[in-house]
Amino acid sequence: MSSTVNVSAPHSFAEQTTKRLAEKRRRDRINNIALTIAGVIGLLLIWKAAVEILQVPPYILPSPENVFNALWSGLAVPIDSRVGFYLPLWNTLSHAAIGFLIGASLGLLLGSFMAEFRPVEIVLMPYAFALQSLPKIAIAPLIIVWCGFGNGSKVVMAALLTFFPMLVNSFAGIRSTEPERLDLMKALSASRLQTYLRVKLPTAAPYIFAGLDMGVVYALLGTIVAEFLGAQEGIGVVITQAQAVTDIAGVFASLVILGVVGIALHLLIRFTEHRVVHWSDRHK
Repeated sequence: MSSTVNVSAPHSFAEQTTKRLAEKRRRDRINNIALTIAGVIGLLLIWKAAVEILQVPPYILPSPENVFNALWSGLAVPIDSRVGFYLPLWNTLSHAAIGFLIGASLGLLLGSFMAEFRPVEIVLMPYAFALQSLPKIAIAPLIIVWCGFGNGSKVVMAALLTFFPMLVNSFAGIRSTEPERLDLMKALSASRLQTYLRVKLPTAAPYIFAGLDMGVVYALLGTIVAEFLGAQEGIGVVITQAQAVTDIAGVFASLVILGVVGIALHLLIRFTEHRVVHWSDRHK
């Protein structure tokens, strides 16, 4: 008698499981989007009802319609228009990006050195925490004095606020490397640099992306603070000018744009993490 073994059954079961998991993730994404939209609609309805019932003056809290009109008037213009949001937003984002790259690079570099060399940690860690404990709004005027009322102060503020999250997360991530993996690299006679690049840095990658996630928002905030205190261009200048003429709807429109940009930057970092650090559970 001959017997046959159905070897395709395990593969069929695995494919069905994969399809069910993919379908579940798709449903979860749709539910999350629906809940987000419902939350926004609910907030707008409560906002509109509060303004109408309490008779709040528009110079204190404008209605959603007034904010939308102000937002549309700044967006329904050519990209190179001086009266729109595009040029100020580009100015803010470009300098925030430069400061973010500088602060993130320095934070990763110094955090790695502190994690690798104990004397460096002992010498520099107190200064890093002392710098972080200082209120940035208090030292911002000093940065304006040192760097001027131009774009340099915006880059420095963005880099300063990005630096500490990257420093701490890089340091913690590298120090979290499992001793067994380090012992294995020693047994293979790997150099310190090889161990760092092949074991410690991949282990710290989820921590590093967590620092990037915080740092990208902090960089935007630092740029806005510098623009508030002294700048000629940027979305912070637009907010200051709108406040000067009591255009509260324009202020709210600018804040809506900043909120949307912040969410977009956060999603960009998470998307990049999902592609690069595919073994991480933080994006699930």
